[in-house]
Amino acid sequence: MSKPITSDEIRESFLKFFESKGHLRVASASLIPIGDPTLLLTIAGMNQFKPYFSGLEIPSNKRLTSAQKCFRTPDIDIVGDSTHNTMFEMLGNFSIGDYFKKEVISYALEFLTKKLELPIEKFSITVHHTDDEAHDLWINSGISPNKIYRFGDEDNWWGPPIHGEEGPCGPCSELHYDFGDTKGCLEINCAPNCENKMSSGEKCTRYVELWNLVFMQFYHHSSGNRDNLPAPSIDTGMGLERATMIMQNSETMYETDIFQYLIHMVSKISKVEYGKNLDTDYAIRGIAEHMRSSTFLIADGVVPGNEGRGYVLRRVIRRAIRLAKKLSIESSFTYDLASAVIDKMGLVYPELVNHKEFVTTALKSEEEKFKHAFENGFQILQETLKDTTLLSGSVVFKLWDTYGFPIEMTNEIAQENNVTIDIDGFNLAMESQKNRARSASQFKNNDNKLKNYDNLGIGQTKFTGYDTLKSETVIVGLLIDEKPVNEVFEAQNVEIILQETPFYAEGGGQIGDSGTINGTYSIFKVKDTKEVIPNITGHFGTLEKGKLAIGDKVTCHVDPIKRIDTARNHTATHMLHAALREILGPHVRQAGSLVTPDRFRFDFSHVKPITEKEMWDIQHLVNEKIRQNAQINKDEDSYSEAIRRGALAFFGDKYGETVRLIEIVNGETFSFEVCGGTHVSKTGELGSMLVISESSIGSGMRRIEAVSGRAAETLIWSKVLKESRISKALQTSSNDIEKKVAAMIEQLEVSDKEKAALESKLAIQSAKSLLSNITYVNGVKVLSVKIEVSSSDLLRSTGDWLKSKINTGVIALGSIINGNPTLIVMVSKDLVAKGLDASLLVKNSAKVMGGGGGGKPEIAQAGGKIPEKLEEALELISAYVQSSLVKK
Repeated sequence: MSKPITSDEIRESFLKFFESKGHLRVASASLIPIGDPTLLLTIAGMNQFKPYFSGLEIPSNKRLTSAQKCFRTPDIDIVGDSTHNTMFEMLGNFSIGDYFKKEVISYALEFLTKKLELPIEKFSITVHHTDDEAHDLWINSGISPNKIYRFGDEDNWWGPPIHGEEGPCGPCSELHYDFGDTKGCLEINCAPNCENKMSSGEKCTRYVELWNLVFMQFYHHSSGNRDNLPAPSIDTGMGLERATMIMQNSETMYETDIFQYLIHMVSKISKVEYGKNLDTDYAIRGIAEHMRSSTFLIADGVVPGNEGRGYVLRRVIRRAIRLAKKLSIESSFTYDLASAVIDKMGLVYPELVNHKEFVTTALKSEEEKFKHAFENGFQILQETLKDTTLLSGSVVFKLWDTYGFPIEMTNEIAQENNVTIDIDGFNLAMESQKNRARSASQFKNNDNKLKNYDNLGIGQTKFTGYDTLKSETVIVGLLIDEKPVNEVFEAQNVEIILQETPFYAEGGGQIGDSGTINGTYSIFKVKDTKEVIPNITGHFGTLEKGKLAIGDKVTCHVDPIKRIDTARNHTATHMLHAALREILGPHVRQAGSLVTPDRFRFDFSHVKPITEKEMWDIQHLVNEKIRQNAQINKDEDSYSEAIRRGALAFFGDKYGETVRLIEIVNGETFSFEVCGGTHVSKTGELGSMLVISESSIGSGMRRIEAVSGRAAETLIWSKVLKESRISKALQTSSNDIEKKVAAMIEQLEVSDKEKAALESKLAIQSAKSLLSNITYVNGVKVLSVKIEVSSSDLLRSTGDWLKSKINTGVIALGSIINGNPTLIVMVSKDLVAKGLDASLLVKNSAKVMGGGGGGKPEIAQAGGKIPEKLEEALELISAYVQSSLVKK
């Protein structure tokens, strides 16, 4: 077999090579880390194997290999140069307590020199300065001692990543490919990790780090001590892009088959030839890279947004659009480039093909939104940049907050215009906004409050409510206005802490339970239940009878009607989620929910409105599963095992080591999620589910509101009654309501048109008499009068008629419309040329009416709040005309 040259051949050759060495091939994980809330995005091949390395799970094979798609965010703002990118493929081989340094070094050199047929002398090696073992193994494998370099922790040590953190760690060894002494900085001292600059100003590119071998051999304790691991492991990573660049003898990764098809497409769209100009090459490469990475992110379920992964994606897409403007690309281009990525990579990553419609729709939507925001914001930015060397923090914040300009983009544009930005001022404005948000929040937290709960002396409130709605327990804490007390009396508003409770505390979108807590001679009405601090449940309400004290034995009674109605709606959210994913696609991910006894709300990722047909299919699927009376299984498992079994969990949610699982199954699994809420036992208990509304709640996010159970029955009955009343009022049958309403609307539209035509005719007749009110100001005709019209359109059309008769002059018409004063000013073109501006005239005059307005030099409009000041505003027009002409 000939040596692999294309990126597809190199990837497959790598995986097959390690399969021949007893490794199990594992598919790439999603770019959205599953089961690892410490990561925003998947950044390395080993991320999905962390449970194996940490000992939480046992792999089916101790030797693993994968081609993992990865995404790293630090270099977004410089992508387009010759070396940086965001999304890349990491080829890796992993040993979970099996082979170690000797074998992995041997495998690496065998693959590189035998399979890729690269000369061994082209490689230089870096090792940790303390790792004599690795140093000697490289020499024994044929690497010349003068090509082995020792470095410290920054370059050749892996983990733990955070100071004080415990975990596996160890030295690493890197294989650097040498492109030769005619490349890079050309300095005689050039070596791996060279910090010299090339003539272009970029970092030296003579040596490229191709493969990193991590030797996990120690366990780092928070004390700083390290022990030898009983079973040392191996984690390696080789960048496919870099390997392809070497095998195809390319100057940069952008000249390889990984990017060339996109480079050619961008050149064709922009009509700008690649390889002729450094600035345009930068833009072309940046667009190609960003569209490739965006396609992969969206295919894995990331949607553009203002936080987290969504913000990363939005930055990448919007930067690509801005780079396209540098190439004078004004037409939409994201669809074509994304489709090309999908066609090229779909065989290797089938999720691209499966989610093609979602990917292209999301990109098109974001492109349209940004173009609109960019035009408005860019105009403001350009005007501001003209006369300054420092862009104020308030302007930067407004561009970010109002027009969606990422701070990084504003900074980049400013730098291009030799302007610096006031980053401190921006941060101050940002902090001010956060403070406003915090002050508006009802949530309060402070150290004293936490101490109050800590002093109760209980580690947690045990929840017993999955199995019972009634239980006996003991009061361990009483608080009034967040302050601990020993006893409470009738009519007082109190917070009670119990040793254990059947009351569900608000969480996971589900509201808290209510009911009663009864002592021997007391009744406490529970109005709400919340987790006041982690693992401590507070019961909030009023003592209606008697008194209570710490240590009292009490009996809890959860409101059964509220609980079952809430449980029905919570189960309905799971069923709706499953139906959305089945009908719309697996890109749908829960983004939030609210579950009450009366209704539920479900937020999810999706980039376009749900069609009437789709909504019917979703609702019908849920109701079919309800009618099947599917079983709802509830059990517990470790979080990592739950994820391995296929349970859905969501980034940002907090999960303990042990989680509760809810599975809806009828022959095959319909829904399987990690969830701590309360649910019914069978789907038939829901009765039915009805969707009330579907709407957008932001870019790429939708919201459905719906009901189930008794609320669904009530809703249906209320609609039947409403329909009956409407049909009686319209004197028609229920079946003909739509036809009757349509006919009435058509009739009203005809009447409105006739009315408008009549009003317009009367207004013109009235306008003829207004010509006699023309006055002259410095030789200029000015007509400034109040008239009676019913709409702004009539006011404008009357002005147009008068303007056609006067030809040259100023017309100001005012009227009281819907109780508010409205003013319109028109200036003929010849007077605009002499300096008169309708927008200035209307703005100045409108102030007296308590309003404002604006427009163009030839026509402008204003509104106000003080009707009795309209005539005074009209009188001011002549004065302002005279003043303007005198100034000129």
